[in-house]
Amino acid sequence: MLFPSLPPQPMDYFEKMYTRRGYHRIAGVDEAGRGPLAGPVVAAAVVLPRDGIGEKLFDSKKISSKKREHLYETILTEAQGVGIGMIGQEEIDRINILQATLKAMALAIGNLPTPPDFILIDGPHGLRLFIPQKPIRKGDQLCNSIAAASIVAKVTRDRMMLDCHQKYPQYNFAKHKGYGTKEHRRAIEKFGVCELHRKTFRGVKEYL
Repeated sequence: MLFPSLPPQPMDYFEKMYTRRGYHRIAGVDEAGRGPLAGPVVAAAVVLPRDGIGEKLFDSKKISSKKREHLYETILTEAQGVGIGMIGQEEIDRINILQATLKAMALAIGNLPTPPDFILIDGPHGLRLFIPQKPIRKGDQLCNSIAAASIVAKVTRDRMMLDCHQKYPQYNFAKHKGYGTKEHRRAIEKFGVCELHRKTFRGVKEYL
């Protein structure tokens, strides 16, 4: 017997569910930059208005840079709060990328103009904060506020890597943003490692 497929879950499902449970400032949090060989990991926390921002939000990795930039500006204008947290490559090497990511997320929450009363987190890990929270696997594809955070984090980090390109043009950070593309790996092999590289990462540590 065939059963009809269920309609897709709306992107505001989690915000509405926790609003009904009495929470009023729900922050979504996500990161950009776990995978690259160079540069920081950047997290963003976003508290959206109850009725959204009038734009359809997506996982930042699945939209064009032009669309991300447009949504980034809209989110910053319309959101009730935006916070950014960043952990640099030296601390990533010292505490590992997972712990650095969670620390960046906690910093982003702490940098919101008003503390949230509930947190929706992209991924399976909770944060060591005394705030009620819900980790959501693939949350940037399922939840508006997490998708908004993913866009803010991605645009913020991309802009930082554009600045890094000015200092180290030989690596072409403007193009790959520090990810381990063939071009980037060839540049590391040719020019060696710079201060922005994560020295514990495979693809970098071999050239120290």
